[in-house]
Amino acid sequence: MDLTDNDAPESGTPQPLIGALVRLRPMEPADAKDLWRWHSDPEVTRWLDMEPPQSLARTEHRFAEPRTNTFEKTLLMIERRDNGRLIGVCGLRDASPETGRAELDIYIGEKDCWSQGYGTDALRALCRWGFDQMRLHLIALWVVVENERAVRAYEKVGFVVDGRHRQCFRGAGRWHDMLLMSLLEGELR
Repeated sequence: MDLTDNDAPESGTPQPLIGALVRLRPMEPADAKDLWRWHSDPEVTRWLDMEPPQSLARTEHRFAEPRTNTFEKTLLMIERRDNGRLIGVCGLRDASPETGRAELDIYIGEKDCWSQGYGTDALRALCRWGFDQMRLHLIALWVVVENERAVRAYEKVGFVVDGRHRQCFRGAGRWHDMLLMSLLEGELR
């Protein structure tokens, strides 16, 4: 997987993370409209821990200033590589250089891009960057058991189930179990 691209920004500008199908880049204020649209769609947010609904104006205000990514929390937008279309969000949070560990979050907001390999490719690019550039040893995540499409994508890149947390996520009017999954450095497929 390339981490550079022939059409990469000029020198001095942060380089995007590149996969076979996607490009990961920092969030820009112009992304607020897509985020608001995705967060307003119950199908997209079905398995996400979400804050209460916000207006478009509030969402645009919240993201008016570009976010600063840090070692502890990096949030990246997922774009299709073939046409630059914004399709989702991913990131690493709670990263610690002392433990070499971080938690991963990801979702594809554009439903016509579900089950097309974009999420899996974004996972690979993000995890590769976490292991190679951040020098992490372990990347973990939580996923609702019934979110089978996500579980398959995580397993495809090498994540394994470490445990199950019973009835800890409330969605669609009932409680769901969640799986703790992890990927160690050297296990990425």
